[in-house]
Amino acid sequence: MNIHPSAIIHPHAQLAGDAVVGPYSLIGENVEIGEGSEVMSHVVIDGHTRLGRNNRVFPYASVGLAPQDLKYNGEPTRVEVGDGNSIREFVTIHRGTAEGEGVTRIGSNNLLMAYVHVAHDCQLGNNIIMANGASLAGHVTIQDHATVGAFTMIHQFCRIGAYSFLGSATLVNQDILPYSKTSAPRPVEVYGANRLGLERRGLNKEDLKELEAAFRLLTRSKLNTTQALEAIDARGFQSAHVKTLVEFIKSSERGVIK
Repeated sequence: MNIHPSAIIHPHAQLAGDAVVGPYSLIGENVEIGEGSEVMSHVVIDGHTRLGRNNRVFPYASVGLAPQDLKYNGEPTRVEVGDGNSIREFVTIHRGTAEGEGVTRIGSNNLLMAYVHVAHDCQLGNNIIMANGASLAGHVTIQDHATVGAFTMIHQFCRIGAYSFLGSATLVNQDILPYSKTSAPRPVEVYGANRLGLERRGLNKEDLKELEAAFRLLTRSKLNTTQALEAIDARGFQSAHVKTLVEFIKSSERGVIK
């Protein structure tokens, strides 16, 4: 192991043989760190926390500390982080609560930029970008390939759909549609499909055409949500992505932003 002499590692922590821990970092008793991972200087990783392979944790990040929930009473809840994540400076990731999922979970290949906050019981998928200062309240779900703009604030229990793009400083208190481009502090407004981002993710022209048509019915027609879903069904779209969009709306508990 390449561990700096000033780092404090609990003897029961489990670190892969090639893990790197920089100066003045602190690794707690119930921490696991996988192969190829690097923890830079002045990092704190504590609690029942598992980091997979090839993660990079930058200075002054804090992972696995107790949640900011007054109901939390020291239960052995967890943080689970997948592989290939970049956790930048001053990021805070808190473990789950007994009344929630019991685990805050972050998938693989995500970029959490400086000062991002991930609160208790959040569930993040893969290939997500959270820009500087973006903050999640408890119990937020972010699906794969979503982008969250700088200083965006997301209310507890909201869902951020796959492939969506949230502009900077957006205030979110309802679910964000998959594939959408959404922005503005107040009022929050959907600007249609996230076409450029979806093209970069490899969606074909037919999928994009059907998604844009579905978004027009949802956000630019005079139909309410129920009527828009009926209209989408009547059009007989074949794209699996349109079906994902419809199912996301139907399963929403907080309502969706249109």
